[in-house]
Amino acid sequence: MSRPSPPPGAAPPRRPPPSPHVLILGGTTEARRLAADLAARPGVRVTTSLAGRVSRPGSVAGEVRTGGFGGPEGLAAWLREQRVDALVDATHPFAETITANAARAAAATGTPAVVLRRPGWQPGPDDRWHPVASLAGAADVLPALGRRVLLTTGRLGLAAFAHLTGLHFVTRSVEPPDPPLPPDTHVLLARGPFTVAGETALLLEHRIDVLVTKDSGGGATEAKLTAARELALPVVMVRRPPLPQGVPVVSDARAVLERLGLGGP
Repeated sequence: MSRPSPPPGAAPPRRPPPSPHVLILGGTTEARRLAADLAARPGVRVTTSLAGRVSRPGSVAGEVRTGGFGGPEGLAAWLREQRVDALVDATHPFAETITANAARAAAATGTPAVVLRRPGWQPGPDDRWHPVASLAGAADVLPALGRRVLLTTGRLGLAAFAHLTGLHFVTRSVEPPDPPLPPDTHVLLARGPFTVAGETALLLEHRIDVLVTKDSGGGATEAKLTAARELALPVVMVRRPPLPQGVPVVSDARAVLERLGLGGP
């Protein structure tokens, strides 16, 4: 049975607006929280992309894809094919390549983009920080600071320390680190959050006299900095890489929602 035609002069029937599709480049706590918030909003489609480097990434709300896109060109093609309306880069502060690719893909497709980054750590008056620009820079300053090192820079990039002899490394990461490793290395597999008491006990047990870490920010792994401060240990802090120019940066999910026009309850 055919539908009756609208009377002359009547306005055409309203069509519901298309559901906005938000792509989150994830892998962080902030990305999971944002995905859960977006997925709970009626009419919003959210997809989280994970690099696949962690075997147990945890549950993520909404749709999930795993693996790379094939550089900025591949990501741009995916944005077009999947009709993505907004791109949120909520990757780790040191995922420099992914962030650069996202900025280029967003610019090429005209997709609104925002970077979600948790604030970095700030030293206090009693901290003994030695800021460096890279893991190689950290390796350069280590021999002058100590001989027993707690290395908490993740499982990648430890080749920067592989040439250091005469130093004992305790390397902590969520999953086994990629070789090559320093010749004298003890590997600890652990996932945060960590406590000050636990970190203090770890530093004392292994007789650590210098800590090396990245400025990842966040509370889950900050306890090691408090423990190092209380034990008066030097900390080699690898600074974050610079972000691409022209991409707005926010520090929490609420600011992301406001930029996407979804800031209401």
